[in-house]
Amino acid sequence: MNGPAILLPTTGAWAQVREHAALADRLGYSAIYCSHISARDSFTALTGLADVAPHVGLGVAVAPIYHRSPASMAQTAATVDDITGGRFRLGLGVGHRVTMANWHGQEIGSPLAEMREYVAVVRALLAGEPATGGRRWRSTFSFGNFAPRPDLPIYLAGLSAAMVALAGEIADGIVLWACPASYVRDVVVPTAREARAAAGKDPDTFAIVAAVPSAATDDPERAIDGMRGELVRYFGLPFYRRMFAAAGYGRDIAAYDAAGSDAARRHAIGAEFIADLCAIGDARAVADGVARYRAAGPVTPMISNIPGTAFIPTLHAAAPERTARSAAS
Repeated sequence: MNGPAILLPTTGAWAQVREHAALADRLGYSAIYCSHISARDSFTALTGLADVAPHVGLGVAVAPIYHRSPASMAQTAATVDDITGGRFRLGLGVGHRVTMANWHGQEIGSPLAEMREYVAVVRALLAGEPATGGRRWRSTFSFGNFAPRPDLPIYLAGLSAAMVALAGEIADGIVLWACPASYVRDVVVPTAREARAAAGKDPDTFAIVAAVPSAATDDPERAIDGMRGELVRYFGLPFYRRMFAAAGYGRDIAAYDAAGSDAARRHAIGAEFIADLCAIGDARAVADGVARYRAAGPVTPMISNIPGTAFIPTLHAAAPERTARSAAS
């Protein structure tokens, strides 16, 4: 089981991003992942962090497949992997229909089929093999005078059981965001391991990376309010709504839909959901929250910052040495 990783925002002052990355490296975190959002490009940011964090794995969590062609994605990933000394993990996701349409002018058709095909094309290009037979994705691109790592790890973002199963079958790991620990335990771990075994692959070689929104703070209510502000838009997205319902939080969705104001929507997200998802409180509470995800199965907790809270105290509280002691107690 890998020690905790971190999810590092690419927002804010670059000096602060570098400071957080360097601290995570010194504290012994296993990897730094950067989200791919409407801020700095995650691939470029990770390349820029490689020297200040020389010991950790580096990954994108995650890039939508509709914003780069498979050839461009393979070329970009191979370049980052080469520059960082083979430390890169390529995280791929479907994204959301409204975002892909409005940001990139792309239409999501059949997410599972298109993800399967996209991964196959990227893997073929990395291995120097033909990739021309796809329905939506195909390419005659080939690398010249450069040999990428053919087994560069590919992780998928997954919410539904179907996408989790696809990840177990075709990918090297899965990256989870806003998935409560109970859902990871009851759905993600058994589904991924079963699919991997059915594909003739060792379930123990599959990485499950789960975001744990965390805050080491003496003002937990402020952190909870910040987390509700972060989550409220996800309660309006179809893929997340289905996952929240499958996790047993249908009442929160119903309360959200019935709410008449933005403030009411935020408070529709109940305390039980926040407690299941997050690690908030003093250093021991944070360590215990991380340990809850470890107890869900062979999971790598990925510490993410809660808006409105300081990340540095949280990085110390969730550091591998501290959380390992909590898991053993």
